Parts: sequence; C-alpha cells; structure tokens
Amino acid sequence: MCGIFGIMGHPEAANLAYLGLYALQHRGQESAGIVSCEGTAFHEARHMGQVAEVFPGEVLRRLRGDAAIGHVRYSTSGSSELGNAQPFRIRYHAGEIAIAHNGNLTNAGTIRKQLETAGSIFQTSSDTEVILHLVARCRLANVEEALVDALRKVEGAYSIVVIARDRVIAARDPHGFRPLCIGRLDGSVCFASETCAFDLIGAEFVRDVEPGEIVVAERGGVRSVHPFPPAPAHRCIFEFVYFSRPDSRLFGQSVSLARKRMGAELAMEQPAEADIVVPVPDSGMNAALGFSEKSGIPLEFGLIRNHYVGRTFIEPQQSIRHFGVKIKLNPARDLIAGKRVVLVDDSIVRGTTSRKIVTMVREAGAREIHVRISCPPTIAPCFYGVDTPLRAELIAANNTVDEIRRFIGADSLGYLSLEGLRRAVGSSQGFCAACYSNDYPVPVEGTDVAQMKLFEKPRR
Repeated sequence: MCGIFGIMGHPEAANLAYLGLYALQHRGQESAGIVSCEGTAFHEARHMGQVAEVFPGEVLRRLRGDAAIGHVRYSTSGSSELGNAQPFRIRYHAGEIAIAHNGNLTNAGTIRKQLETAGSIFQTSSDTEVILHLVARCRLANVEEALVDALRKVEGAYSIVVIARDRVIAARDPHGFRPLCIGRLDGSVCFASETCAFDLIGAEFVRDVEPGEIVVAERGGVRSVHPFPPAPAHRCIFEFVYFSRPDSRLFGQSVSLARKRMGAELAMEQPAEADIVVPVPDSGMNAALGFSEKSGIPLEFGLIRNHYVGRTFIEPQQSIRHFGVKIKLNPARDLIAGKRVVLVDDSIVRGTTSRKIVTMVREAGAREIHVRISCPPTIAPCFYGVDTPLRAELIAANNTVDEIRRFIGADSLGYLSLEGLRRAVGSSQGFCAACYSNDYPVPVEGTDVAQMKLFEKPRR
C-alpha cells in the first residue's frame, strides 16, 4: 500500500514530485520521501509523516535537479520506522541510484537469507532493499541491465521507479499486480501509481506501463523493453473496490464508474426494502449511488465525515462510546430517524468498525438497517502489496454471513458476489482476487505471514 512518482527532464522536478505525492497521499501516510538528481549529485529528503509535513519549503529548495522520484508509504513489509522510509538510495560500483517500490516481493525472505549468507549487510527490514542488493552484486555496469538481472530473480508484485545519474526507469512486474502509468508534461516524462497525480500537475496521461515492461526516460527521449517472458495478468481487483482514488483511471477504466457499477450489481443481487440508501463515506459513495439508481431508493447523506481528522488525536480520559468512529463519522439524525436504511460500504474486514457504525446509525433512530457491501467477503490476506490482517483476524474467514450480521447488529447483510464484482470491472479474467477466493496466483512464502513483521527482528 504505497504510492510512487517519478519525473525526468523538468527544471522543477522535485516540486512536481511533491505535488504528485500529495495526490497519492491516500496510498500511504506513514512516511514520505523524494530523491532528486542534479547532474551527478543526488539530493534526498525522507521522514515519517505526511507529505505536507515532510517537505516544507526549505526542504524542497534543497532538492535540486531536473529528475526526481518520490514515495509515500503504508508498510506491508518491514516495520513502520524512518529506516524503512523510501526512496532507498545507494552508491555501488556502477554509480549512485535510488528506488521507490509499490508492491510486495513474495520470495524476498529466501533471497535475503541467501544474500546475508554471502556477506550482504541489510540496513532496513523492507523487501525493497533486496532489489538494491541484487543490482549492486550484478557485474553489469549498465544500471538498466543490472535492474533487469535483479528483477528476474524476484517474484510477486512490484511497480518501481529508479533514478540514476541520467535517467529515470519505471518497471512493472510481469503479472501487473500494482498499477503504474506514464504521463507527459512540457516535454518531460513522468510516472505515477495513479492518474490523479497527473491531473494535479497538469500532465497528460499517455498510457499504463505494461506488465513486464521497463520504460527508460532519458534526456534524449523514452524507450521501452519487455525483457521478461509473458505471464498471465493478475491486476489487483481491490484497487477498484477501495484503494485507488475515485477520480483516477485504473487499468484502462474509471474507478468511480466501476464502483458505481458495483453498487448497481449489488442492488440486483442483494435487494432490500428500504426508505433511503446511506453511503459510508468516502469509499462507499459511488457504490451507494449505483445502488440507489438501480433500486430506485433515494440516496441520502446520512453519515457525515469529518475531513479534518489528523493522524493522532487526544482521547478523553472518560471513555466516550465509539469515540474512534465518532471522531470521523457522525449521523444526520433528521435524515435517518424512523427510516429503513440501506447502509452501503466497500468492505468488512475485522467487523469492529462496521459494528460501531451500525450501532451509531441505530442510536440515531433508524428503524431497520440493511448493510450492503460492494465486494465479496474478505476471506484471505493479501501478499501482493495491500496490508490486510491475518486470516484469523478476518471476520469472513471464520464466520458465516449470518454470524457476521449478528455481530455487527444489522437487520440484514448482503455482499456482492465475485462474479458481480468481475462484471463491474468489465472482465472475468486478468484480475487477482485472492483476498476473496483464497486462490493465490503467485506462490507465497509461508501461509499466514504478518506482513509488517516479515523481516522485523524479535523484540526482547
């Protein structure tokens, strides 16, 4: 769960990377970083926190050069600490490079053990560092060829941007798990996890980086290679359900329209007799709109989200019921009281938040609450770059739909089927849906790994 950005050939590269990361803030809020290149000199800034906190004006002014890459992080591999903040930067026998990575390498543990046995010393607990060690050990002096050699050895999900002295390189794994797209701005080339980053800086979306493709942006132009054997497409379907911004285009289509179609499919599969449809903001908005239009039940914004909640807040010493949810959401009582409510949300993971929201809506006077979820039950963790709990913590992995309904306190509960979700995204093939099917397309080391703890040393 990370966002990456890269740009080559623009005099304000770092400023544009900053804005690109700002647009991708939803993909990671633990840390942010930018590395820029000015001739042969590299400049970097990385810190824990959000983009606006990490890059005040004086910091951005130090990031000189016409090339830059950036990263916002929500850890799926490696602990949450400054040492794991990206981009990672190294100096090795062929020069200096930095890398930013979105994804999760499923064989990183095995490779890391092999490298450590051979004498490599790791500085972080992130799987991304494995790629840098493989590049550094490669005898090829050309950074592009060394990167290809390294990526041939790793498995799993990766969309990466790499900055070298005279180029920015973008690469996507052969299965295309995580998104990565190409844009143009004033003659420069840029890369981003989502198109919303291009919208903010005024860049033109060109196309997606294809699965298994490496795109090299140099001062003289752009070139592309496909060095890996073709592989079945396994694009992450959860990006459509929740992760991506609704104003982005993902894998060739609009995220907001896909979510609206999910809501329409949900209304057909799981109808409810009700007076109003209420979305759980913000990710349930488009699905609720589709549900309302298809069912004919009017949409009401019965839950209001506080958009000014920071990452931390002071909890009252005297316990307030459902405080954690109430600080983000509050019911509009006059819209809800006495009504039969269809509550539309994008997913249920552990079930605890849904339970608090249902209770809040009930206390606001709702006569009935019918919860509708615009994706299938989440029964398995993700190992390809989305931070999900262990299988034992996933409520749908261990309970029936009716047991979940009773736990959250709803009058009825209905999920969108996997077939309905695939119809909504326009294809029954080419997507990874392991979190809903328990069918992992790429082998995973271990069967139930706490992803943030993959390489973390035991605490004593």
